[in-house]
Amino acid sequence: MITFDLNCSNGHQFEGWFASSADFDAQKSNGLLICPTCNDGRIQKALSVPNVPRKGNQGAVSLPLVASAGAELKADAQAPEVLPPAVAELLQKLAHAQSEMLDKSQWVGGNFAETARAIHYGEEPDRLIHGETSRDEAKALVEEGVGIAPLLFPVIPPSAKN
Repeated sequence: MITFDLNCSNGHQFEGWFASSADFDAQKSNGLLICPTCNDGRIQKALSVPNVPRKGNQGAVSLPLVASAGAELKADAQAPEVLPPAVAELLQKLAHAQSEMLDKSQWVGGNFAETARAIHYGEEPDRLIHGETSRDEAKALVEEGVGIAPLLFPVIPPSAKN
């Protein structure tokens, strides 16, 4: 079974369970999908993030982050067809803005937290950086007043580029 987050044209969001993606398409084309709130039959898949559980033996999740004091993003990547055109256009603009910011930023990899702190406390020159750190370390940076922000789109570390 596969679960999709669905939206009706009136903006109600609900969940649907299907045998496959093709099963969803077949039910939609046959008019078998309706909103449980308003009975609207104009249903689309909602933008959703896959829920992939972490294995018990894996360490903390690395988060791509940028500090206010690069890796490459493909800003020309096509958004899935299920997105409304206005949403797809907005995502393209956000991806392009992130890509431009990363071009002006220095990749510091796993040394993100240490470098961000050093910049914050004046131990290193002020500059834009991006890299990876754990959720706990990111939280600690925020609590210290270090200006950081998560990146909206994944990045490829320079060492992993072809």
